[in-house]
Parts: sequence; structure tokens; C-alpha cells
Amino acid sequence: MSAPDDPPGFFAGFLMAAAFFTRLPVAAERRGAWRLADSAWAFPLVGAGVGLVAASALLLAQLIGLGSWPAALLAVSAGLALTGALHEDGLADTADGFVGGRDRATKLAIMRDSRHGTFGVLAIVVSVLLRAGSIAAIGDVLYAGGALIAAHAASRAALPGALWGLPPARSEGVGAAAGTPGAPGVIAAAVIGAAIALAALGPMRGLIALCLLGVTVFAAAGVARRQIGGYTGDVLGALQQLGEIVMLLAASAR
Repeated sequence: MSAPDDPPGFFAGFLMAAAFFTRLPVAAERRGAWRLADSAWAFPLVGAGVGLVAASALLLAQLIGLGSWPAALLAVSAGLALTGALHEDGLADTADGFVGGRDRATKLAIMRDSRHGTFGVLAIVVSVLLRAGSIAAIGDVLYAGGALIAAHAASRAALPGALWGLPPARSEGVGAAAGTPGAPGVIAAAVIGAAIALAALGPMRGLIALCLLGVTVFAAAGVARRQIGGYTGDVLGALQQLGEIVMLLAASAR
């Protein structure tokens, strides 16, 4: 049996990622035993699971006769419930810090504050509306469900690259504790996320969505480097949200 600080095996690594990214009571007792980066390859698989739950909520809502917008909002809400709004909280803190802070120290202090300000609240509202609006605009429930799975998987597949390419902005905290994934983990996450997106959205639309995702996350990571010198857990949450939004917008484009 491996020691607690050894890299997790396949199943244990997946459970580690699931325990961090969702509220499911899996592997909770091992959550602190490994670095999150050791499970980087599993990020898109956990994301696909979250997307599947959201897609199931969308299908159920439409089966009972709800309109496109209520069904889309319920699908987004199902994802929020499963993840505990982990990434939305990061988006809000990042928006508050980046927009409201005067310098690096102030920005980091604002981001550490658990209370959300005006910019953070607005960021969450815009995120929810853009995602729900994209889902409602797609129309076809099966394609919309596939878009949800693709968006959740690919947006989380981008996070290992951010962990690998950016330094932590703090020496402590969730971001620093996550560690830096190795190149195999980064590549595996990217390949798995891309494969899921291409299968769900089709080769052409999937490729366009993935390119837009890559440009968006790369640009946002550059902003984080200039603003605070790297990433925090909140920044990673914001990157996931931006990636999910871009993927859904691309899927809904006519």
C-alpha cells in the first residue's frame, strides 16, 4: 500500500479531484494527503461528471414542460449545488480584488476577504445569465446537454496548464498548496478535455470552442500575472468560469 504522500493511483486520484471540486463526500479523509496537482489529469473527468448532472437536470426540466430559460437556470443551479459554487466564489473574489484593489497587496487582501462586494456580485450574476442564456439559446436539449458536459470538462482541463505556467501569488493558501503538476498531467488533462469537447460538440464546433477557450484562459492568466504576480485558488476559479462561459457561448452561436 502506498504511503499517504505518494502520488495517488488512478482511482484514488479521481476521488481526490472529486473531493476537492464537488461537495460529494468522497475521499474526504485523504483530501490533505496529496497535492491537488497530482490529480490534474482527472480534472476534466470530474468536470464531465458535473456537466452530466447539469445536463440531466436540463433534460428533466424540459420533460416536465418547463420553458427554455427556467430549464437552463435549473441546469446551472444543479452544477452550483454539486460544486458548492466553488468556482463562482473564486470569480467573485477575483473580480472584487482586481477591480477594487489599488496595488498587489490590496488586491490580495480583498480576495482573501470572504465577503463579496459589488464587482463580485455582478460577476456572478453575469456568469449565471450568460451560461443560462447560452443553454436556452441552443434549443435542442440533447445538444445543450452535450454542451454542458463539454464546457464543464474543458474548462477544468485548462486549470492544470495554469498551475504549471503561473507561479503562486502567495506562499500559502489553496493555490500554493495545490502544487505544480508535471507535464504528463497537464497533457493528459488537455487531451481528455479536448476529446470530451470534440465528442460532445462535433469536430468543427468543438475545435472552435476549444480555440476560444485557450485564448481566453491564456489572456486571463496574463492579466492575473500582471495584477497579482500569479495565481491563487480564486484566480483558478475565475479561469474555470471564463472557460465554461466561452465554451457555452461557442456552442450556442448560430
